[in-house]
Amino acid sequence: MTRLAALWIVAIALDSAAADAPKTKSAREALRPFNLLVGSWKGTGTPEGSTEDRQKGHWTETVTWEWQVKGDDAWLQGNLDKRKYFTRGDLRYSPARDGFELILTTVGKETLTYTGELKGKQLALERPLPDGKVIERLTFNLLHDNRVTYRLETRSATGSALTKKYLVGLTKEGEPFADVGRSERECIVSGGLGTIAVTYEGKTYYVCCSGCRDEFRSDPAKYVREWEAKRKK
Repeated sequence: MTRLAALWIVAIALDSAAADAPKTKSAREALRPFNLLVGSWKGTGTPEGSTEDRQKGHWTETVTWEWQVKGDDAWLQGNLDKRKYFTRGDLRYSPARDGFELILTTVGKETLTYTGELKGKQLALERPLPDGKVIERLTFNLLHDNRVTYRLETRSATGSALTKKYLVGLTKEGEPFADVGRSERECIVSGGLGTIAVTYEGKTYYVCCSGCRDEFRSDPAKYVREWEAKRKK
């Protein structure tokens, strides 16, 4: 085999390996399944326990989710009102583990980080407690465009049996539960449901939240180019 032929074979092998290598997801692409969270939600939380415990311990909360976009970085930010445990949550994509991080701020201003994966419509996230003996699990079920639940459970660090602590059910404000026949407009930034009109060079586009609106306004030409390229595919 000549040297030229050997180099040609090596080049083909490198091209093939590059083609087979997994593509790195952008944060916006990875977080796209959570577009349905964007908006305001009303929820009711119920602790685990007897009927009396549930009646006395239940609470209400409101959470508003919107996109935060800073160049190539993007995440979903949730702000809670009338809350019991948390005031804010930031949902981020972690390329290193090809999973997700939920960084929660408690009412006591403590920062808690849960990590996990999305499987189907269920996002399961965990964090070890400081003693190292107990694991907390937060599980989000994306049941419907207008219905989401999350529950907190614990388990031993060496076991799999889960102990329920509480469940929160949320319904999106301003939208009927059974509304599945909507005519959707796509957000030019996130790909979610566009609800806010924005304009550029006389044309109207849509974004899903104030975070995407601000990002579009920072560089409208960029997002219009991406939009047009996507439509041509």
